[in-house]
Amino acid sequence: MPEVARSRHAMIAGMSPQLRGGAFVFASLVSTEATADLFARALATFHEDEGLSVILDRDVAEAAGLDIGQPMACITLNVYSALDGVGLTAAVATALAEEGIPCNMVAAYHHDHAFVPAAHSDRAMQVLLALQNGVPGP
Repeated sequence: MPEVARSRHAMIAGMSPQLRGGAFVFASLVSTEATADLFARALATFHEDEGLSVILDRDVAEAAGLDIGQPMACITLNVYSALDGVGLTAAVATALAEEGIPCNMVAAYHHDHAFVPAAHSDRAMQVLLALQNGVPGP
């Protein structure tokens, strides 16, 4: 595994955003009948008091009868960011917000992932590449 980036500068400079193929939807599952199968097929999950939140491939969600009205694109930030790193999520969310692009950040062990409305994916990539290329010195 490459070196883990810890500073804001290193995380942003090394983020190398990559648009993941496909479209995804966020859903909340409360029915235990559907939960096991969809849990196994989920890109990500989080247990909330209201139910199991899942991020699913749009086609999987549609086949399960879930709302697919807000398809999202996933942009993976390929930097190995430290779990205790400060500033990457804020910088990404702020840059996208300044362009009017909604963003839902999901942090995983190795990488952070920005989910943006699918219709804004190309513009979001431009914004994030500009952010990466415009990072000031340490």
